[in-house]
Amino acid sequence: MDYERFKEGFQDALKAELAVRGADVELTARRVDKMNESYDAITVRHTDSSIGVNISVEKAFAAYENGTPIPEIAEHFADAVEKGFRESPQVDLESLSDYEQMKNKLSMEVVSAEKNAELLESVPHERMEDMAVVYRFVLDQTDSGNGTILVTNQLLDQYGITKEQLRADAMENAPEIRPSEIRGMSEVMSELAPGMIPEVAPEDEQMFVATVPDKIHGAGVIAYPNFMEDAAEKMGGDFFVLPSSIHEVLLVKDNGQITAKELENMVKEVNATQVEPADQLTDHVYHYDSQNHIFELADKYEERQREAEVVADKDSVLGDLKEKKQEIAKKDPSKDAVTKAETKKYEASL
Repeated sequence: MDYERFKEGFQDALKAELAVRGADVELTARRVDKMNESYDAITVRHTDSSIGVNISVEKAFAAYENGTPIPEIAEHFADAVEKGFRESPQVDLESLSDYEQMKNKLSMEVVSAEKNAELLESVPHERMEDMAVVYRFVLDQTDSGNGTILVTNQLLDQYGITKEQLRADAMENAPEIRPSEIRGMSEVMSELAPGMIPEVAPEDEQMFVATVPDKIHGAGVIAYPNFMEDAAEKMGGDFFVLPSSIHEVLLVKDNGQITAKELENMVKEVNATQVEPADQLTDHVYHYDSQNHIFELADKYEERQREAEVVADKDSVLGDLKEKKQEIAKKDPSKDAVTKAETKKYEASL
């Protein structure tokens, strides 16, 4: 059975299974576009509700190709639908249409601008190097995570607000409802494996984890106001930012012990072997220059450093020439004019 025939048969089987369980539902086949992923889905919702649960047809088809009968697949996904209904957030549609109420629920997250280029066309966002900062309303918390709504251009039009106002409100409210946490890696690992990780003094900690309390879409903290400055104070200066996932970032002290290239190779390997595609941020490493207050790709930072070294070397050579000229002039004033001419020629060639 090919994919299209399976999709029809699976939808019918799922509807029949839910009917046996007494659920009065409507099923709709649609394409779901989410950050980092898009998939064919069957949306199931109660006939008297606007809240639905999405079931991935592609995952169901994968189970079928592995030999699982359609009725058994339908039973499994019917369980998932019932669980989704139980854990779905409580949405007050009246408050949802009132921006003054909703703005207090604004959060921020960062995603790959390249992977989500098409979806970002319909979503208000700000660029942060090769990432994009997007905004969500956090509706409710359940055992399985947060119920959220991605803010789209359509929503902005309905609210009658600008992208600038949305950003300003998010910058004010997101750090309040989902504050950032920066913790040493040894502390985090000790919680995962009590008694297995030796204690590390705060001043000796080389790597830190930055996220939010519930660890969901926590990488967005890097867009918070003053986050970089606060992190630099904790880190004792400049640091690299590693996009561990959309849920957290790693901060590594820039103390000369490891290069940006080595860190980027590590990020690429971890993304390829340990992070689900839907949770990946980017393969690049970033750097924060605490003296100049600049967040940028690590490659850009290193290029700035090389350019600064060239300028410093040039200034040093010119300074040496001027000192030599002054020494010669003191010994033999008649040679001063010749020295000046040679110095100008050298400066012109630089």
